[in-house]
Amino acid sequence: MRFKVSVFVAVAVVLAALFVRLGFWQLDRLAERRARSAELIARLAEPVTAFEQLRDTSGFRRATVAGTPDYEHDILYTGRSRNGSPGVYILTPVRRPSSDTAVIVIRGWVYAPDAATIDRARWRETRASFNGYVNSLPTDSPSPEPRASERKLRHLSFHGVQELLPYPVSARYVVALDSASDGAPARLTMPSVDAGPHLGYAIQWFAFAAIALIGAAIVLIQGFGSRGTGSTGA
Repeated sequence: MRFKVSVFVAVAVVLAALFVRLGFWQLDRLAERRARSAELIARLAEPVTAFEQLRDTSGFRRATVAGTPDYEHDILYTGRSRNGSPGVYILTPVRRPSSDTAVIVIRGWVYAPDAATIDRARWRETRASFNGYVNSLPTDSPSPEPRASERKLRHLSFHGVQELLPYPVSARYVVALDSASDGAPARLTMPSVDAGPHLGYAIQWFAFAAIALIGAAIVLIQGFGSRGTGSTGA
């Protein structure tokens, strides 16, 4: 009996130490998330800059890109959901008069029952500039070989986008945030700048540690109590 109690208490203490470590790990992640959110808020609060004048390559800078939207070469980023509904993002290359390199603009989300097929012509806009924020196309994980006839991508990457266009494309893209007309895709929302669930997770881990220690203490008290009772009875 004494051996079993000792093993139980030892396991409970080890688990409590592990839970405390996980709790502090979540607090570290919370601090990182808050620092990142503060940085994003500062970037998004900066004045809007013309895409050509951006010198800082970091993401989430406010920018505007002007030129001719090439709707004939729209790309569908498939498998995108919004409020639980299936759909696609429409990626439109904008040809700028000052450069032979186009800039991809994610104009927004459109409902698609199969999350892949829409009437592309239905979603063309009569505008020559887009305001939003800048980010970079992933380059470390190329998407599978796209089929030019379908002009669709399941995974967003610089290589996948470039293979679907007959001209050079910038490694940075713009997510449109300007007001959308009735014929425009639903604009995407601003990136999340909240603290995330890390504080709640940390509290849970600390609570688990407390439960383990309290359980160990109860078992110890009961173990010693039963030993004392046994000795008295003898």
